[in-house]
Amino acid sequence: QVQLVESGGGLVQAGGSLRLSCAASGTIYSINAMGWYRQAPGKQRELVATITSDGATNYADSVKGRGTISRDNAKKTVYLQMNSLKPEDTAVYYCLVAYMHGPPTWGQGTQVTVSS
Repeated sequence: QVQLVESGGGLVQAGGSLRLSCAASGTIYSINAMGWYRQAPGKQRELVATITSDGATNYADSVKGRGTISRDNAKKTVYLQMNSLKPEDTAVYYCLVAYMHGPPTWGQGTQVTVSS
């Protein structure tokens, strides 16, 4: 069973930066992609960014130019660097690990709050 441990969330002022980390542990086979989603109060969970095992990235339009996703395959860790944060970035951020086969694994989420 795979466990995901997220860290790096917190309270930050608008215009600030933060870096989220998500480390996967346990028995892991054939990770296809890792990524981050977020869910703001009263809204649906939405994609923030993903990165495949060969480094291809995909970003939501709302974070393009402000967010950078990266991964360390040896550490089974994915990172999300967010700059120029806005109050609308406030949400619970969830880590995702997608496999070649079978359902994905979700993290428990880490709160990011951006104050104006």
